[in-house]
Amino acid sequence: MAGDGKITISIDRGGTFTDVHAIVPGKPDIILKLLSVDPAHYQDAPTEGVRQILELVTGEPHPRGQPLKLDRIGSLRMGTTVATNALLERKGARSVLLTTKGFRDLLKIGDQSRPNIFDLSMARPGVLPEGVVEVNERIVPCHPSADKDCFSGARIVEGVTGEKFRVVQELNLEEVRSELQRYKEQGYQSLSVALVHSFAYPEHERQIGELAESMGFSVTLSSKLQPMIKIVPRGMSAAADAYLTPVIKTYIDSISSSFEGGLERQRECRFEFMQSDGGLVDFRRFSGLKAILSGPAAGVVGFAATSWDPTEKTPVIGFDMGGTSTDVSRFDGHLEHVFGSKVAGVLIQSPQLDINTVAAGGGSILSYRNGLFYVGPESASAHPGPACYRKGGPLTVTDANLFLGRLLPEYFPHIFGPNEDQPLDLEVTTKLFNELTQKINAERKEKGQPEYAPEEVALGFLKVADESMARPIRNLTQARGFETASHHLACFGGAGGQHACSVAASLGISRIIIHKYSSVLSAYGLALAEVVKESQEPVSADFETSQSSLEKRFNDMTDSASAEMSTQGFSADQVRHELYLNMRYEGSDTSLMILKPEDDSGFLEQFKTRHRREFNFNSDRAVLVDDIRVRTIASSNVRTEKSPLVQLREASLQDVSGTPDNTTKAYFDGYSSRIDTPVYLLDKLQKNARVHGPAVIIDKTQTIVVAPNSIAKILDTCIVIDLKEEQTTVNGVPSELSSEIDPIRLSIFGHRFMSIAEQMGRTLQKTSVSTNIKERLDFSCALFSPDGGLVANAPHVPVHLGSMQFAVRYQHQKWLGNLRDGDVLVANHPSCGGTHLPDITVSQSQCTPTSLATLTKRYR
Repeated sequence: MAGDGKITISIDRGGTFTDVHAIVPGKPDIILKLLSVDPAHYQDAPTEGVRQILELVTGEPHPRGQPLKLDRIGSLRMGTTVATNALLERKGARSVLLTTKGFRDLLKIGDQSRPNIFDLSMARPGVLPEGVVEVNERIVPCHPSADKDCFSGARIVEGVTGEKFRVVQELNLEEVRSELQRYKEQGYQSLSVALVHSFAYPEHERQIGELAESMGFSVTLSSKLQPMIKIVPRGMSAAADAYLTPVIKTYIDSISSSFEGGLERQRECRFEFMQSDGGLVDFRRFSGLKAILSGPAAGVVGFAATSWDPTEKTPVIGFDMGGTSTDVSRFDGHLEHVFGSKVAGVLIQSPQLDINTVAAGGGSILSYRNGLFYVGPESASAHPGPACYRKGGPLTVTDANLFLGRLLPEYFPHIFGPNEDQPLDLEVTTKLFNELTQKINAERKEKGQPEYAPEEVALGFLKVADESMARPIRNLTQARGFETASHHLACFGGAGGQHACSVAASLGISRIIIHKYSSVLSAYGLALAEVVKESQEPVSADFETSQSSLEKRFNDMTDSASAEMSTQGFSADQVRHELYLNMRYEGSDTSLMILKPEDDSGFLEQFKTRHRREFNFNSDRAVLVDDIRVRTIASSNVRTEKSPLVQLREASLQDVSGTPDNTTKAYFDGYSSRIDTPVYLLDKLQKNARVHGPAVIIDKTQTIVVAPNSIAKILDTCIVIDLKEEQTTVNGVPSELSSEIDPIRLSIFGHRFMSIAEQMGRTLQKTSVSTNIKERLDFSCALFSPDGGLVANAPHVPVHLGSMQFAVRYQHQKWLGNLRDGDVLVANHPSCGGTHLPDITVSQSQCTPTSLATLTKRYR
């Protein structure tokens, strides 16, 4: 551990920058920010970060290119995007897939969902394995209704779930050996094995794995990687692990060569990586599948550890706004995981933190088309970058903040222009906003509408950007039955501080938390992270009749996990276990991973509570258990800090005294012109100072905008911003709306309506028992106006959307005056706006005294 006076170094290697955080006992923390790729000065950014830290701590030179000694370092932790980039760029290792005979094209067929469904030139992502071996073996479940004559003489075996299986075709290892030898001679070194039903009966996979390892292959078994039902995601996950693990091993070897004696010979320094599930793992156990979300996972751990108050227990939303995208996540005392996701066209079946990403960031391009304001999804990227970067780039969100006085060029690095020594270019940004305003006003003048000022245009784009970033937050909360306004907003990332107040106000959130390390929170999150081991086994049992057997399996799994943690140097009092059951109603395949509650409510009550919250109903059917899971957590006790709310309760707050460091003319919503706004440097503000908005607080790596009617409180480790009640809105909707056609408001409500349609689709997918709906996503959801016109649709199947409005209009004309709020209509008639007879259109009316709107979905 690092508690013996040694240094803890945490490194987050991103695509552009590598952030380094070091805890040095008895000294202030050290923060470094390096370019991830800088071959003119160093070969590897993480190694360079360690070298610079050692020089700063020891005061002694450590020349580049010479192996570094790790005797002063107690813990070295890393998050990396190496696996993510290899998957996105398809630069993994050549690999082979072994699967049951007859399933050769399993991964190619996939789940038949259509990616980028509105892209006319869309190309289907290719499969990862370059070779496929069909293994002549077959196992089928025993079933009372099965024709026994078909399987007469077949050996009957028992799976790990207790279910019986028939071995219809025995495994022939000699045939497998012959095929593997052929691929070995072609240079293949990595393979994955995914056999049908191996999650419950893994014996054939185990035998193939032993044979392949004896022949020198690196092997991934789907039954060992994630033993869950569904062969397609299990097979894709195994293929991804085989494809990426050699890349990870090569990367680790390159790092190891930078240290004296290599990593394997280090006994005093723990070297660990962040996994996609938010836990650390020893570098020897780090594999490709666990590394896909290694980078963003550390940020989630960081905001969870620094924003959560275990006494008040207010859930926290993480808001990570970068240059090209924004990541949002949620924490309510436990990290939230998903077990099925799609990354770069590959289905991943593995515990991953639930992180939603939207293509909106500081570099998102601003445009005006068809009478609407658009922000993104295109990004100006680093080159040419925003217009103010002096490279001829387009207007972006960053330009809007600069134009409105929320970014100050004098406090921004002077790294722009031909010689990389000039500040941000406010002049060209002003020129482009004036030109865009003239274009918009010319169109509005033809319609007899009032003109906009350039400031109104820039602010309008920021409102649209804020709404696009609020959309995934609503999907993360409201779509699961949580009230968004009952959360706190933890803001981090380089651009988040400029938008925190406006995003929170849009969501009805009244409190924002910004940590002092928010711009490097992923690196700091690594320093606070814990070592995690995931254990999971399939069950297939009725909950009511199997509780005693489940308890025994929990005990066996926790004992095994504790023993493994002991071998890694953790004592019993450092280890705790989270117990989960993957539960569902009989007849449904929508399962929910339920954490054993701390109180005496029990698994069943927790399952029913969550099911009602997410789907608004419960069933009287039996509850089944598909999987049993143990998440074992070992705390390294590197550092703990008081929660922001504890600091707030203990603080004696006083209004900021003295004159501000500067003043800027900034433009805010609700004001007719720019207003004088004080500017404060964070390192000069006293602890427990209270800063009333409007104000701008500037740190070394970020700018924080404190909106009018907000109060920023400067605490030991963070800034807490409280929004006054009149600044927030109910669910983000103003109490009074004008009927005037306004392109800004239309753009904002376009995002709101699309969010509703997306949530409809997500609920339909989760509650459906049809594979066509749940996996192929053969459905569409939309909102329609009182006259049946399409208002907004989610990105679903276009053929449904084109004809659905005619079905809505027919129903509207037939039932007008006879519908009550909430009435549901079901139709499939071709002459009434229907298409194929199996295409069912379901409409629900939303009535007010003066209008009728319709929520509609069509599925096959």
